[in-house]
Amino acid sequence: QLVYPHDFRLTEKEKTSICYLSFPDSYSGGLGDTQFSFRLRQAGGPRSSPFQDDGRYNREAPLTLQREAAHYFGYVYFRQVKDSSMRRGYFQKSLVLVSRLPYVNLFQCLLQLIAPEYFDKLEPCLEAVCNEIDQWPPPVPGQTLNLPVMGVVIQVRIPSRVDKPGSSPVKQCNQENLLPAPLVLPSVHELDLFRCFQPVLIHVQMLWELMLLGEPMVVMAPSPTVSSEMVLALTSCLAPLRYCCDFRPYFTIHDSEFKEYTTRTQAPPNIVVGVTNPFFIKTLQHWPHILRVGELRMSGDLPKQVKVKKLAKLKTLDTKPGIYTSYKTFLHKDKTLIKRLLKGIQRKRPSEVQSALLRRHLLELTQSFIIPLEHYMASLMPLQRAITPWKNPPQIRPFCQEDFMKSLEHAGPQLTCVLKGDWLGLYRRFFKSPNFDGWFRQRHREMTQKLEALHLEAICEADIVAWMKDKSEVEIVDLVLKLREKLVRARCQHLPVKEETLQRVSLYIDTIIGSLPEDLQAVLHH
Repeated sequence: QLVYPHDFRLTEKEKTSICYLSFPDSYSGGLGDTQFSFRLRQAGGPRSSPFQDDGRYNREAPLTLQREAAHYFGYVYFRQVKDSSMRRGYFQKSLVLVSRLPYVNLFQCLLQLIAPEYFDKLEPCLEAVCNEIDQWPPPVPGQTLNLPVMGVVIQVRIPSRVDKPGSSPVKQCNQENLLPAPLVLPSVHELDLFRCFQPVLIHVQMLWELMLLGEPMVVMAPSPTVSSEMVLALTSCLAPLRYCCDFRPYFTIHDSEFKEYTTRTQAPPNIVVGVTNPFFIKTLQHWPHILRVGELRMSGDLPKQVKVKKLAKLKTLDTKPGIYTSYKTFLHKDKTLIKRLLKGIQRKRPSEVQSALLRRHLLELTQSFIIPLEHYMASLMPLQRAITPWKNPPQIRPFCQEDFMKSLEHAGPQLTCVLKGDWLGLYRRFFKSPNFDGWFRQRHREMTQKLEALHLEAICEADIVAWMKDKSEVEIVDLVLKLREKLVRARCQHLPVKEETLQRVSLYIDTIIGSLPEDLQAVLHH
Protein backbone atom coordinates (compact mmCIF):
# COMPACT_ATOMS: atom_id res chain seq x y z
CA GLN A 1 0.00 0.00 0.00
CA LEU A 2 2.71 2.41 0.95
CA VAL A 3 6.50 2.74 0.85
CA TYR A 4 8.08 5.41 2.99
CA PRO A 5 10.27 7.40 2.25
CA HIS A 6 8.56 7.62 -1.17
CA ASP A 7 11.85 7.85 -3.07
CA PHE A 8 13.14 4.49 -1.80
CA ARG A 9 13.37 2.34 -4.93
CA LEU A 10 12.40 -1.32 -4.78
CA THR A 11 12.01 -3.49 -7.86
CA GLU A 12 8.60 -5.06 -8.50
CA LYS A 13 10.07 -8.47 -7.69
CA GLU A 14 11.32 -7.21 -4.32
CA LYS A 15 7.96 -5.62 -3.53
CA THR A 16 6.15 -8.88 -4.28
CA SER A 17 8.60 -10.87 -2.13
CA ILE A 18 8.27 -8.42 0.75
CA CYS A 19 4.47 -8.67 0.56
CA TYR A 20 4.51 -12.47 0.80
CA LEU A 21 7.14 -12.48 3.56
CA SER A 22 5.20 -9.98 5.67
CA PHE A 23 2.34 -12.33 6.52
CA PRO A 24 2.12 -15.76 8.15
CA ASP A 25 1.75 -18.19 5.23
CA SER A 26 -0.12 -20.91 7.08
CA TYR A 27 -3.28 -20.58 9.10
CA SER A 28 -2.55 -19.07 12.47
CA GLY A 29 -5.58 -18.88 14.70
CA GLY A 30 -3.78 -16.40 16.94
CA LEU A 31 -5.25 -12.93 17.09
CA GLY A 32 -3.35 -9.85 18.15
CA ASP A 33 0.16 -8.63 17.30
CA THR A 34 3.18 -10.70 16.31
CA GLN A 35 6.71 -9.77 15.30
CA PHE A 36 9.19 -11.69 13.17
CA SER A 37 11.93 -11.08 10.63
CA PHE A 38 13.05 -12.25 7.20
CA ARG A 39 16.03 -11.87 4.88
CA LEU A 40 15.63 -11.22 1.19
CA ARG A 41 18.01 -11.49 -1.76
CA GLN A 42 18.31 -8.15 -3.55
CA ALA A 43 16.92 -8.33 -7.09
CA GLY A 44 18.67 -6.61 -9.99
CA GLY A 45 22.17 -5.12 -9.93
CA PRO A 46 23.88 -3.25 -7.11
CA ARG A 47 22.22 0.00 -6.09
CA SER A 48 23.86 2.97 -4.51
CA SER A 49 23.19 3.08 -0.81
CA PRO A 50 21.36 6.14 0.48
CA PHE A 51 24.02 6.33 3.21
CA GLN A 52 27.28 8.13 2.58
CA ASP A 53 29.69 5.63 4.08
CA ASP A 54 33.17 4.97 2.70
CA GLY A 55 33.13 1.46 4.10
CA ARG A 56 34.22 2.69 7.53
CA TYR A 57 31.26 1.05 9.26
CA ASN A 58 32.04 -2.38 7.77
CA ARG A 59 35.74 -2.03 8.65
CA GLU A 60 35.02 -1.23 12.29
CA ALA A 61 31.94 -3.36 12.99
CA PRO A 62 32.21 -7.03 14.05
CA LEU A 63 32.12 -9.29 10.96
CA THR A 64 28.78 -10.68 12.13
CA LEU A 65 27.19 -7.19 12.10
CA GLN A 66 28.44 -5.83 8.79
CA ARG A 67 26.02 -4.07 6.49
CA GLU A 68 24.85 -6.58 3.89
CA ALA A 69 25.64 -5.78 0.26
CA ALA A 70 23.28 -8.16 -1.57
CA HIS A 71 20.49 -8.79 0.94
CA TYR A 72 17.88 -6.84 2.85
CA PHE A 73 16.54 -7.70 6.28
CA GLY A 74 12.84 -7.18 6.84
CA TYR A 75 11.49 -6.63 10.35
CA VAL A 76 7.74 -7.23 10.56
CA TYR A 77 4.99 -6.14 12.94
CA PHE A 78 1.79 -7.99 12.00
CA ARG A 79 -1.64 -7.24 13.45
CA GLN A 80 -4.70 -9.49 13.10
CA VAL A 81 -7.92 -8.49 14.87
CA LYS A 82 -11.62 -9.26 14.32
CA ASP A 83 -13.33 -6.54 12.33
CA SER A 84 -16.81 -7.14 10.91
CA SER A 85 -16.52 -4.19 8.50
CA MET A 86 -13.75 -6.03 6.56
CA ARG A 87 -14.63 -8.45 3.77
CA ARG A 88 -12.92 -11.37 5.50
CA GLY A 89 -14.09 -10.37 8.95
CA TYR A 90 -10.55 -9.54 10.06
CA PHE A 91 -8.23 -6.53 10.02
CA GLN A 92 -4.84 -7.87 8.85
CA LYS A 93 -1.92 -5.56 8.28
CA SER A 94 1.86 -5.54 8.54
CA LEU A 95 4.30 -2.70 9.00
CA VAL A 96 7.76 -3.70 7.76
CA LEU A 97 11.08 -1.98 8.36
CA VAL A 98 13.66 -2.80 5.66
CA SER A 99 17.37 -2.43 6.41
CA ARG A 100 20.77 -3.81 5.45
CA LEU A 101 21.73 -3.98 9.12
CA PRO A 102 21.08 -7.09 11.25
CA TYR A 103 19.99 -5.08 14.32
CA VAL A 104 17.03 -7.29 15.16
CA ASN A 105 16.52 -5.98 18.74
CA LEU A 106 16.78 -2.31 17.87
CA PHE A 107 14.43 -2.50 14.88
CA GLN A 108 11.85 -4.73 16.57
CA CYS A 109 11.85 -2.38 19.56
CA LEU A 110 11.36 0.56 17.18
CA LEU A 111 8.42 -1.23 15.52
CA GLN A 112 6.79 -1.83 18.92
CA LEU A 113 6.73 1.94 19.36
CA ILE A 114 5.70 2.89 15.81
CA ALA A 115 3.33 0.15 14.57
CA PRO A 116 0.38 0.52 17.00
CA GLU A 117 0.44 4.27 16.35
CA TYR A 118 0.69 3.71 12.57
CA PHE A 119 -2.34 1.37 12.43
CA ASP A 120 -4.25 4.16 14.12
CA LYS A 121 -2.99 7.29 12.34
CA LEU A 122 -1.52 5.90 9.07
CA GLU A 123 0.83 7.89 6.84
CA PRO A 124 1.17 11.10 8.91
CA CYS A 125 2.60 8.94 11.71
CA LEU A 126 5.29 7.50 9.38
CA GLU A 127 6.15 10.94 8.12
CA ALA A 128 6.69 12.23 11.66
CA VAL A 129 8.74 9.16 12.63
CA CYS A 130 10.94 9.35 9.50
CA ASN A 131 11.63 13.03 10.18
CA GLU A 132 12.92 12.03 13.61
CA ILE A 133 14.95 9.08 12.29
CA ASP A 134 16.53 11.40 9.68
CA GLN A 135 18.12 13.28 12.59
CA TRP A 136 19.70 10.15 14.11
CA PRO A 137 23.50 9.93 14.00
CA PRO A 138 25.00 7.17 11.80
CA PRO A 139 25.82 3.89 13.60
CA VAL A 140 29.49 4.27 14.55
CA PRO A 141 30.96 1.07 16.04
CA GLY A 142 32.00 1.59 19.67
CA GLN A 143 29.65 4.52 20.27
CA THR A 144 26.59 4.73 22.50
CA LEU A 145 23.77 6.47 20.68
CA ASN A 146 20.64 8.20 21.98
CA LEU A 147 17.89 7.84 19.39
CA PRO A 148 14.76 9.96 19.99
CA VAL A 149 11.49 8.70 18.50
CA MET A 150 7.86 9.38 19.44
CA GLY A 151 8.68 10.91 22.81
CA VAL A 152 11.01 8.06 23.81
CA VAL A 153 14.81 7.98 23.66
CA ILE A 154 16.21 4.55 22.74
CA GLN A 155 19.77 4.14 23.99
CA VAL A 156 22.02 1.54 22.36
CA ARG A 157 25.70 0.84 21.98
CA ILE A 158 26.90 -0.13 18.50
CA PRO A 159 29.36 -3.06 18.91
CA SER A 160 32.87 -2.70 17.53
CA ARG A 161 35.39 -5.16 16.13
CA VAL A 162 37.83 -4.30 18.92
CA ASP A 163 35.37 -5.33 21.68
CA LYS A 164 36.60 -8.36 23.58
CA PRO A 165 34.39 -11.28 22.51
CA GLY A 166 32.07 -12.34 25.28
CA SER A 167 32.54 -9.21 27.35
CA SER A 168 29.32 -7.74 28.66
CA PRO A 169 28.23 -4.51 26.98
CA VAL A 170 29.75 -1.44 28.58
CA LYS A 171 27.35 0.01 31.12
CA GLN A 172 25.93 3.26 29.79
CA CYS A 173 26.81 6.13 32.05
CA ASN A 174 25.33 9.25 30.47
CA GLN A 175 21.76 8.67 31.61
CA GLU A 176 21.35 11.24 34.33
CA ASN A 177 21.00 14.19 31.93
CA LEU A 178 18.38 12.52 29.78
CA LEU A 179 14.75 13.22 30.56
CA PRO A 180 12.65 11.22 30.15
CA ALA A 181 14.94 8.36 31.22
CA PRO A 182 15.98 6.46 28.10
CA LEU A 183 14.81 3.03 27.05
CA VAL A 184 18.15 1.18 27.30
CA LEU A 185 18.61 -1.84 25.00
CA PRO A 186 21.35 -4.16 26.33
CA SER A 187 22.22 -5.19 22.75
CA VAL A 188 21.28 -4.12 19.23
CA HIS A 189 21.21 -7.70 17.96
CA GLU A 190 21.62 -10.45 20.56
CA LEU A 191 18.57 -12.67 20.98
CA ASP A 192 17.54 -14.43 24.16
CA LEU A 193 19.43 -17.60 23.20
CA PHE A 194 18.17 -19.58 26.17
CA ARG A 195 14.56 -18.95 25.20
CA CYS A 196 15.20 -19.65 21.48
CA PHE A 197 17.05 -22.92 22.19
CA GLN A 198 14.56 -24.06 24.87
CA PRO A 199 13.50 -27.32 23.17
CA VAL A 200 17.00 -28.22 21.89
CA LEU A 201 19.30 -27.36 24.80
CA ILE A 202 20.69 -30.91 25.01
CA HIS A 203 21.54 -30.76 21.28
CA VAL A 204 23.17 -27.32 21.18
CA GLN A 205 26.56 -28.81 20.41
CA MET A 206 25.27 -30.85 17.48
CA LEU A 207 23.57 -27.74 16.09
CA TRP A 208 26.81 -25.78 16.55
CA GLU A 209 28.67 -28.41 14.48
CA LEU A 210 26.02 -28.33 11.74
CA MET A 211 26.30 -24.51 11.58
CA LEU A 212 30.11 -24.62 11.63
CA LEU A 213 30.11 -27.01 8.66
CA GLY A 214 27.52 -24.96 6.76
CA GLU A 215 25.17 -27.94 6.45
CA PRO A 216 21.78 -27.44 4.72
CA MET A 217 19.08 -27.26 7.36
CA VAL A 218 15.33 -26.67 7.56
CA VAL A 219 13.68 -25.26 10.68
CA MET A 220 9.97 -26.14 10.70
CA ALA A 221 8.09 -24.02 13.18
CA PRO A 222 4.48 -23.23 14.09
CA SER A 223 4.86 -19.49 13.42
CA PRO A 224 7.13 -17.01 11.61
CA THR A 225 8.18 -15.68 15.04
CA VAL A 226 9.52 -19.04 16.22
CA SER A 227 10.99 -19.80 12.80
CA SER A 228 12.87 -16.51 12.45
CA GLU A 229 14.13 -16.49 16.03
CA MET A 230 15.43 -20.05 15.78
CA VAL A 231 17.23 -19.40 12.47
CA LEU A 232 18.83 -16.19 13.78
CA ALA A 233 19.84 -17.96 17.00
CA LEU A 234 21.45 -20.78 15.00
CA THR A 235 23.40 -18.48 12.69
CA SER A 236 24.61 -16.40 15.66
CA CYS A 237 25.99 -19.34 17.61
CA LEU A 238 29.37 -19.28 15.79
CA ALA A 239 30.25 -15.73 16.89
CA PRO A 240 32.83 -14.23 16.58
CA LEU A 241 33.25 -16.46 13.50
CA ARG A 242 31.04 -15.23 10.70
CA TYR A 243 28.41 -17.59 9.36
CA CYS A 244 29.17 -17.29 5.63
CA CYS A 245 26.31 -19.33 4.15
CA ASP A 246 22.91 -18.10 3.12
CA PHE A 247 20.08 -18.06 5.67
CA ARG A 248 16.36 -17.30 5.50
CA PRO A 249 14.76 -16.71 8.90
CA TYR A 250 11.34 -17.08 7.28
CA PHE A 251 10.61 -18.53 3.86
CA THR A 252 7.31 -19.05 2.01
CA ILE A 253 6.15 -21.13 -0.95
CA HIS A 254 5.80 -17.91 -2.98
CA ASP A 255 9.50 -17.11 -2.76
CA SER A 256 11.36 -16.74 -6.05
CA GLU A 257 13.98 -19.25 -4.79
CA PHE A 258 11.33 -21.86 -3.97
CA LYS A 259 12.16 -23.98 -7.05
CA GLU A 260 15.89 -23.70 -6.41
CA TYR A 261 15.53 -25.09 -2.86
CA THR A 262 12.95 -27.80 -3.49
CA THR A 263 14.48 -29.37 -6.60
CA ARG A 264 15.67 -32.93 -6.19
CA THR A 265 18.01 -32.88 -9.18
CA GLN A 266 20.86 -31.37 -7.16
CA ALA A 267 22.02 -31.40 -3.55
CA PRO A 268 20.34 -28.87 -1.25
CA PRO A 269 22.29 -25.57 -1.00
CA ASN A 270 24.32 -24.54 2.09
CA ILE A 271 21.54 -22.64 3.77
CA VAL A 272 19.43 -22.55 6.93
CA VAL A 273 15.83 -21.91 6.04
CA GLY A 274 12.91 -21.32 8.40
CA VAL A 275 9.43 -22.39 7.27
CA THR A 276 5.94 -22.66 8.77
CA ASN A 277 3.82 -24.07 5.94
CA PRO A 278 3.25 -27.85 6.45
CA PHE A 279 3.54 -28.23 2.67
CA PHE A 280 7.33 -27.96 3.12
CA ILE A 281 7.46 -31.25 5.02
CA LYS A 282 6.76 -32.93 1.72
CA THR A 283 8.84 -30.72 -0.58
CA LEU A 284 11.95 -30.58 1.64
CA GLN A 285 11.97 -34.22 2.77
CA HIS A 286 15.22 -34.85 0.92
CA TRP A 287 17.16 -32.26 2.99
CA PRO A 288 19.72 -33.89 5.32
CA HIS A 289 18.80 -32.06 8.56
CA ILE A 290 15.30 -30.98 9.60
CA LEU A 291 14.56 -29.40 12.96
CA ARG A 292 10.89 -29.44 13.88
CA VAL A 293 9.96 -27.28 16.88
CA GLY A 294 6.69 -26.44 18.64
CA GLU A 295 5.61 -23.16 20.24
CA LEU A 296 8.22 -21.71 22.58
CA ARG A 297 6.89 -21.59 26.10
CA MET A 298 8.86 -20.19 28.98
CA SER A 299 8.02 -22.39 31.93
CA GLY A 300 9.65 -22.90 35.30
CA ASP A 301 11.22 -26.26 34.47
CA LEU A 302 13.31 -27.68 31.62
CA PRO A 303 10.95 -27.83 28.65
CA LYS A 304 10.50 -31.11 26.86
CA GLN A 305 13.66 -31.75 24.84
CA VAL A 306 13.23 -32.92 21.26
CA LYS A 307 14.76 -36.24 20.24
CA VAL A 308 17.09 -36.97 17.33
CA LYS A 309 15.20 -39.16 14.86
CA LYS A 310 15.84 -40.87 11.54
CA LEU A 311 14.81 -38.91 8.45
CA ALA A 312 12.60 -41.78 7.37
CA LYS A 313 10.37 -41.02 10.38
CA LEU A 314 9.41 -37.69 8.84
CA LYS A 315 5.67 -38.09 8.29
CA THR A 316 3.57 -35.49 6.64
CA LEU A 317 1.53 -33.03 8.71
CA ASP A 318 1.48 -34.83 12.06
CA THR A 319 5.27 -34.84 12.38
CA LYS A 320 6.34 -34.62 16.02
CA PRO A 321 8.98 -32.11 17.12
CA GLY A 322 12.50 -33.51 16.74
CA ILE A 323 15.81 -33.24 14.90
CA TYR A 324 15.47 -35.45 11.85
CA THR A 325 19.00 -36.31 10.74
CA SER A 326 21.48 -39.16 10.44
CA TYR A 327 24.37 -36.83 11.41
CA LYS A 328 26.88 -38.23 13.93
CA THR A 329 28.67 -35.53 15.94
CA PHE A 330 32.46 -35.34 15.82
CA LEU A 331 32.75 -34.15 19.43
CA HIS A 332 31.46 -35.83 22.55
CA LYS A 333 28.58 -34.21 24.39
CA ASP A 334 29.40 -31.70 27.12
CA LYS A 335 27.27 -32.66 30.14
CA THR A 336 28.45 -29.75 32.31
CA LEU A 337 26.55 -27.15 30.26
CA ILE A 338 23.20 -28.89 30.69
CA LYS A 339 23.87 -29.38 34.44
CA ARG A 340 24.60 -25.67 34.84
CA LEU A 341 21.49 -24.65 32.89
CA LEU A 342 19.34 -27.08 34.92
CA LYS A 343 20.72 -25.65 38.14
CA GLY A 344 19.81 -22.19 36.80
CA ILE A 345 16.24 -23.32 36.12
CA GLN A 346 15.93 -24.77 39.64
CA ARG A 347 17.26 -21.53 41.13
CA LYS A 348 14.92 -19.49 38.93
CA ARG A 349 17.80 -17.61 37.35
CA PRO A 350 16.61 -14.93 34.91
CA SER A 351 16.63 -15.90 31.25
CA GLU A 352 19.32 -13.33 30.36
CA VAL A 353 21.73 -14.97 32.86
CA GLN A 354 21.04 -18.40 31.31
CA SER A 355 21.54 -16.91 27.84
CA ALA A 356 24.87 -15.43 28.90
CA LEU A 357 25.97 -18.89 30.12
CA LEU A 358 24.94 -20.46 26.85
CA ARG A 359 26.60 -17.77 24.75
CA ARG A 360 29.82 -18.04 26.78
CA HIS A 361 29.86 -21.83 26.23
CA LEU A 362 29.39 -21.47 22.46
CA LEU A 363 32.01 -18.70 22.30
CA GLU A 364 34.58 -20.87 24.11
CA LEU A 365 33.79 -23.77 21.80
CA THR A 366 34.25 -21.60 18.69
CA GLN A 367 37.45 -20.08 20.06
CA SER A 368 38.94 -23.49 20.89
CA PHE A 369 38.25 -24.49 17.30
CA ILE A 370 39.46 -21.29 15.64
CA ILE A 371 42.58 -20.40 17.72
CA PRO A 372 44.75 -23.21 16.24
CA LEU A 373 43.72 -22.00 12.75
CA GLU A 374 44.64 -18.42 13.69
CA HIS A 375 48.03 -19.54 15.03
CA TYR A 376 48.82 -21.56 11.92
CA MET A 377 47.70 -18.72 9.66
CA ALA A 378 49.96 -16.28 11.52
CA SER A 379 52.93 -18.61 10.95
CA LEU A 380 52.48 -18.17 7.16
CA MET A 381 53.31 -14.46 7.40
CA PRO A 382 56.81 -13.59 6.09
CA LEU A 383 59.36 -12.46 8.71
CA GLN A 384 59.56 -8.72 9.17
CA ARG A 385 63.27 -8.68 8.28
CA ALA A 386 62.40 -10.14 4.86
CA ILE A 387 60.57 -6.91 4.02
CA THR A 388 63.00 -4.56 2.26
CA PRO A 389 62.15 -1.13 0.85
CA TRP A 390 63.16 -1.58 -2.80
CA LYS A 391 61.67 -4.99 -3.48
CA ASN A 392 58.01 -5.99 -3.63
CA PRO A 393 56.91 -7.38 -0.25
CA PRO A 394 57.30 -11.19 0.03
CA GLN A 395 54.23 -13.39 -0.43
CA ILE A 396 52.19 -15.01 2.33
CA ARG A 397 52.99 -18.73 2.25
CA PRO A 398 50.17 -21.01 1.03
CA PHE A 399 47.82 -22.68 3.54
CA CYS A 400 48.64 -26.40 3.61
CA GLN A 401 45.95 -28.50 5.27
CA GLU A 402 48.32 -31.37 6.12
CA ASP A 403 50.83 -29.02 7.78
CA PHE A 404 48.00 -27.54 9.79
CA MET A 405 46.87 -31.02 10.87
CA LYS A 406 50.43 -31.80 12.06
CA SER A 407 50.49 -28.59 14.09
CA LEU A 408 47.45 -29.78 16.04
CA GLU A 409 49.48 -32.42 17.92
CA HIS A 410 51.12 -29.77 20.10
CA ALA A 411 48.84 -26.75 19.58
CA GLY A 412 45.37 -28.14 19.05
CA PRO A 413 41.99 -27.37 20.64
CA GLN A 414 42.83 -29.71 23.55
CA LEU A 415 44.86 -26.85 25.06
CA THR A 416 41.75 -24.74 25.66
CA CYS A 417 38.88 -27.23 25.54
CA VAL A 418 38.11 -30.29 27.68
CA LEU A 419 35.87 -31.81 25.01
CA LYS A 420 37.12 -35.08 23.57
CA GLY A 421 36.21 -36.33 20.14
CA ASP A 422 37.37 -36.39 16.54
CA TRP A 423 38.63 -32.79 16.22
CA LEU A 424 40.72 -33.74 13.15
CA GLY A 425 37.65 -35.06 11.34
CA LEU A 426 35.78 -31.87 12.20
CA TYR A 427 38.59 -29.70 10.74
CA ARG A 428 38.74 -31.83 7.56
CA ARG A 429 35.02 -31.39 7.02
CA PHE A 430 35.25 -27.66 7.90
CA PHE A 431 37.83 -27.13 5.11
CA LYS A 432 35.11 -28.03 2.59
CA SER A 433 32.61 -25.51 3.97
CA PRO A 434 31.84 -21.93 2.86
CA ASN A 435 32.64 -20.85 6.44
CA PHE A 436 36.31 -21.88 6.05
CA ASP A 437 36.47 -20.16 2.69
CA GLY A 438 35.01 -16.94 4.13
CA TRP A 439 37.30 -17.03 7.17
CA PHE A 440 40.41 -17.72 5.07
CA ARG A 441 39.71 -14.94 2.55
CA GLN A 442 39.10 -12.41 5.31
CA ARG A 443 42.35 -13.36 7.13
CA HIS A 444 44.37 -13.43 3.90
CA ARG A 445 43.10 -9.97 2.98
CA GLU A 446 44.01 -8.60 6.42
CA MET A 447 47.51 -10.12 6.24
CA THR A 448 48.13 -8.77 2.73
CA GLN A 449 47.15 -5.30 3.93
CA LYS A 450 49.47 -5.65 6.94
CA LEU A 451 52.33 -6.57 4.60
CA GLU A 452 51.61 -3.52 2.44
CA ALA A 453 51.63 -1.35 5.57
CA LEU A 454 54.94 -2.82 6.80
CA HIS A 455 56.44 -2.25 3.35
CA LEU A 456 55.44 1.43 3.39
CA GLU A 457 57.03 1.77 6.83
CA ALA A 458 60.23 0.15 5.56
CA ILE A 459 60.31 2.67 2.69
CA CYS A 460 59.98 5.51 5.22
CA GLU A 461 62.97 4.25 7.20
CA ALA A 462 65.16 3.93 4.08
CA ASP A 463 67.83 6.36 2.87
CA ILE A 464 66.34 7.40 -0.42
CA VAL A 465 69.13 9.78 -1.47
CA ALA A 466 71.77 7.07 -1.13
CA TRP A 467 69.63 4.71 -3.20
CA MET A 468 69.26 7.27 -6.01
CA LYS A 469 73.02 7.89 -6.41
CA ASP A 470 73.73 5.19 -8.99
CA LYS A 471 70.25 4.88 -10.55
CA SER A 472 69.22 5.91 -14.05
CA GLU A 473 66.36 8.34 -14.70
CA VAL A 474 64.18 5.47 -15.92
CA GLU A 475 64.59 3.59 -12.63
CA ILE A 476 63.89 6.75 -10.61
CA VAL A 477 60.73 7.59 -12.59
CA ASP A 478 59.65 3.96 -12.18
CA LEU A 479 60.08 4.30 -8.40
CA VAL A 480 58.00 7.51 -8.31
CA LEU A 481 55.15 5.81 -10.18
CA LYS A 482 55.29 2.75 -7.89
CA LEU A 483 55.31 4.85 -4.72
CA ARG A 484 52.41 6.92 -6.00
CA GLU A 485 50.40 3.79 -6.72
CA LYS A 486 51.16 2.51 -3.20
CA LEU A 487 49.97 5.76 -1.66
CA VAL A 488 46.71 5.70 -3.60
CA ARG A 489 46.14 2.07 -2.62
CA ALA A 490 46.91 2.76 1.05
CA ARG A 491 44.31 5.53 1.10
CA CYS A 492 41.65 3.68 -0.91
CA GLN A 493 41.96 0.45 1.06
CA HIS A 494 42.39 2.28 4.38
CA LEU A 495 45.50 0.25 5.16
CA PRO A 496 46.57 0.12 8.81
CA VAL A 497 49.28 2.79 8.30
CA LYS A 498 49.95 5.89 10.39
CA GLU A 499 49.05 9.16 8.67
CA GLU A 500 52.61 10.46 9.29
CA THR A 501 54.02 7.48 7.35
CA LEU A 502 51.84 8.36 4.36
CA GLN A 503 52.89 12.01 4.58
CA ARG A 504 56.56 11.03 4.67
CA VAL A 505 56.16 8.86 1.57
CA SER A 506 54.44 11.81 -0.10
CA LEU A 507 57.37 14.03 0.86
CA TYR A 508 59.81 11.43 -0.52
CA ILE A 509 58.02 11.50 -3.85
CA ASP A 510 58.35 15.30 -4.01
CA THR A 511 62.07 15.09 -3.06
CA ILE A 512 62.77 12.52 -5.79
CA ILE A 513 60.86 14.50 -8.42
CA GLY A 514 62.77 17.64 -7.36
CA SER A 515 66.09 15.93 -8.17
CA LEU A 516 65.10 15.15 -11.79
CA PRO A 517 65.56 17.36 -14.91
CA GLU A 518 62.83 19.96 -15.39
CA ASP A 519 61.13 18.34 -18.40
CA LEU A 520 60.63 15.10 -16.41
CA GLN A 521 59.49 17.07 -13.38
CA ALA A 522 56.77 18.72 -15.47
CA VAL A 523 55.53 15.34 -16.77
CA LEU A 524 55.47 13.75 -13.30
CA HIS A 525 53.75 16.73 -11.69
CA HIS A 526 51.20 16.63 -14.48
